[in-house]
Amino acid sequence: MTDRNDPHTVAGATQVVALLNGQADDLRADLVKLRQELVDVRVEIGGNRVTQLLEANGRLVLAALNAESIAETAVANLTELTYSSQRDALTQTANRALMFDRLTLAMTSASQRNSRLAVLFLDLDHFRTIDNTLGHAGGDAVLQVVASRLESVLHDGDTVSRHGGDEFLVLLTQVAQASEAARIAEMLLAAIALPSSVGEVRLQLSASIGIAMYPEDGLDMVTLIDRADVAMYRSKERGPGGYQFHGDAPTSEPGPRSALMPLICRESLPVEEADRLADLRDANEKLLMAALTAQELELHAREAHRQQIQFMAMVAHELRNPLTPIRLAASLLIDRQTDDALSLARLQVIIDDQVTHMSRLIGDLLDGSRISTGKLRLERSNVEMIDVLRLAIDSCRPAMEARGQQMRSELPAAPLHFYGDRVRLTQIFNNLLDNASKYTPEGGKVSLVLVVREQAMAITVSDNGIGISPDALPHVFDLFVQDARALDRSSGGLGIGLAVVRELVEAHRGTVTGHSAGRNLGSEFTVTLPIDSFPAAA
Repeated sequence: MTDRNDPHTVAGATQVVALLNGQADDLRADLVKLRQELVDVRVEIGGNRVTQLLEANGRLVLAALNAESIAETAVANLTELTYSSQRDALTQTANRALMFDRLTLAMTSASQRNSRLAVLFLDLDHFRTIDNTLGHAGGDAVLQVVASRLESVLHDGDTVSRHGGDEFLVLLTQVAQASEAARIAEMLLAAIALPSSVGEVRLQLSASIGIAMYPEDGLDMVTLIDRADVAMYRSKERGPGGYQFHGDAPTSEPGPRSALMPLICRESLPVEEADRLADLRDANEKLLMAALTAQELELHAREAHRQQIQFMAMVAHELRNPLTPIRLAASLLIDRQTDDALSLARLQVIIDDQVTHMSRLIGDLLDGSRISTGKLRLERSNVEMIDVLRLAIDSCRPAMEARGQQMRSELPAAPLHFYGDRVRLTQIFNNLLDNASKYTPEGGKVSLVLVVREQAMAITVSDNGIGISPDALPHVFDLFVQDARALDRSSGGLGIGLAVVRELVEAHRGTVTGHSAGRNLGSEFTVTLPIDSFPAAA
């Protein structure tokens, strides 16, 4: 046993303890230094991250406010451009392009619903005489009066278009029988025959109308218009002021008014009492017609102004919505109410999501502007369509799963190559699938099916959602149009998406049609693209 009192033993132990104490002091100093370094690193990293988030958030808020102001100005210009690009400059009726679009959609809808529609071809009687007598300015005034009277007779779902010169096309989408088209034709003729005045000239106008019924008189737009034109000339041969069907249908019999030639006479100074009474009567007629015309113009102006204000308010509201969570996240960061990494990450996600939403809204506005100005451009390449469709499905799948919806797809196993713009093609089907999901209740079904038919591919996106009302269906591809029942499900949309879809599909030399059997019966959109003229895969 070792003797604890041995001087040699005590000296050795003391030396070992001193050595251990020195090593412990060194280790303690190293630990203190390491702890300080960790604190410094944590402060530096945390400070930089918060600073970066604060700076980025500040820039985002300023950019969002600036974008809101710019977007409101752009919306006003865009609305004006859109309206003017779809209207005849003289009469403000639908121009030929808008009429052809609506007629094509109406025929597609009528075919799918097994219903009917009518095309009326209207030509003013003896307009050349009127134009020669009154001059071009007077003739233009007559055309404006006629256009206003035609529109005053029709339902909201019908369309009047100046086809050219003194010819007008009228699309009637709500006619179940030929007799209904005949009744409306009689109302149009009666409206035109009301006394008119241009300056000091009294006019008694009349017109001849030809009527073609779908599907009896034609299954395509060109045939239907041509046969309505032929029927109009047959009506002229029977005398002014009447109408004629192309097929076997009721025809009008010229009455006393329609048997008269248009009356054009200039006022003369009253000489006798009878003349003074005639002048007073004519003056009253002028005042009445002027008041009616002014009232119609005022109503049109008020409605256009109301729609513009409503759309601008909607855009401003949708652009302001993301600002609330952005500002809340900014205040939390500025007040330093949270400093852990998880909370910072959540705030960053909030900011990113809302900025993405604002970017989508502004992107929709820009695409709408490009439609109105014809500046949509494609960057074409050889694209594998199956990959494009799968990418669109994968992009929309999370939202569908969140709503508990079933997504079904039927795609060919073999590759299908197409010469087009990959980004824009993906945008088309993203939009259609996103709409199908948004307007379908939780637990509903959405499907995408591709079928190759001879020299074309048809891609159909369908759902069992809220459907589209018959009144809204003919206008579903118009800019800034949304079915009133769909507004609460639009998730901040501006009514631009389907207009962009149609523009992009047509830019790829294709067509897109929409169909719905009615409310709560789902919707179906079919994109058809030609594949015969595109190069094969390399």
